[in-house]
Amino acid sequence: MSILFSFKLESGLLLSLLVCSLMASTEGNFYQDVDITWGDQRGKIFQGGQLLTLSLDKYSGSGFQSKNEYLLGRIDMQMKLVPGNSAGTVTTFYLSSQGPNHDEIDFEFLGNLSGDPYIVHTNVFSQGKGNREQQFHLWFDPTKAFHTYSILWNSLRIIFLVDNIPIRVFNNLEANGVPFPSKQPMRLYSSLWNADDWATRGGLVKTDWTQAPFTASYRNFKANACVWSSSRGSSSCNSVSTNSLQDSAWQFQALDASGRNRLRWVQNKHMIYNYCTDLKRFPQGLPTECKRSRFL
Repeated sequence: MSILFSFKLESGLLLSLLVCSLMASTEGNFYQDVDITWGDQRGKIFQGGQLLTLSLDKYSGSGFQSKNEYLLGRIDMQMKLVPGNSAGTVTTFYLSSQGPNHDEIDFEFLGNLSGDPYIVHTNVFSQGKGNREQQFHLWFDPTKAFHTYSILWNSLRIIFLVDNIPIRVFNNLEANGVPFPSKQPMRLYSSLWNADDWATRGGLVKTDWTQAPFTASYRNFKANACVWSSSRGSSSCNSVSTNSLQDSAWQFQALDASGRNRLRWVQNKHMIYNYCTDLKRFPQGLPTECKRSRFL
C-alpha cells in the first residue's frame, strides 16, 4: 500500500516540531492503558493485557476509558465488531472532553441484520455543537477479523482512518468562524450498548435478545499523543523532547495525492450520508465548512 500522508513544514513549523513534546507512545497493554468503567464484569481483559472484550445483554452493556487524557495525537485501535445479527447494538470508539461545551470525535458502529452491512457513523463536536455526521458502509466484513480504526487529531485537521485509508477529513477553519476542537483535553472512550430505538433502520429493527450476549473485541491500542496533566494545566507537548521526526509526524500530517484519491474513492463508493449535502436539514444554508469542498 502506498503511503497516504505527507506532512507540510510551513513557515515556523519545523522549529516547533523539533522542540515539541514528550509524547506518549503506548501500545498493547490494556491493564496499563485503560479502566473498565461500567458493565458489572461485562468488560474483560485477557492475554496479559493484550485483548479486551465488551459484552451486551438485555440487562446492561459495558465500556472503558483511557487512563490518560490527550490534547492532540494519533489514536489507533484494532477492533472486531459484534458478529451475526447485531441489529440494535452500537459499538463506539471516540475521544471526548467533559462538560456542556465538550469536544468529541466519534466513530460509532451501528449493528445490522445478518447479511446487511454495518454502518460507520462519524461526527465531530466542538464547544458542545455536533451535527456534523457522515456515514459509510465498509468495504469488508468488520466482524470476521480485526481491523484498525484511527483518529488523527492535530491543530490543522482531524482525519478518520480505517486500515490507514482516510474516510473523512475535518479541517481547522477557525479563521472562517468554525469552532475546532483543539483546546480541551479528551479521553478515549469505548462502549457497547443497546440503541434499538434508532440504531438499525431508524429503530424499525429491534435487538434480538436470543442472540445475546453480544461481544466486541479490541487489541493493539496505540496512543502516539500529547498527554494532558491536569495538575500542571498543560500537555507533555509543552516539554522539550528528543522524540524522532517519525514519532512527531502526526502533528502536521495532511493527505498527499494518494491519500486524496483514496478519500474520494471511499466517499464516492461507500458514503451513505453527508450532512454537507443535506439541504433539507439546513434550509437557511449549509454550514460554513461545507461550502469549501465535499471532500473536507
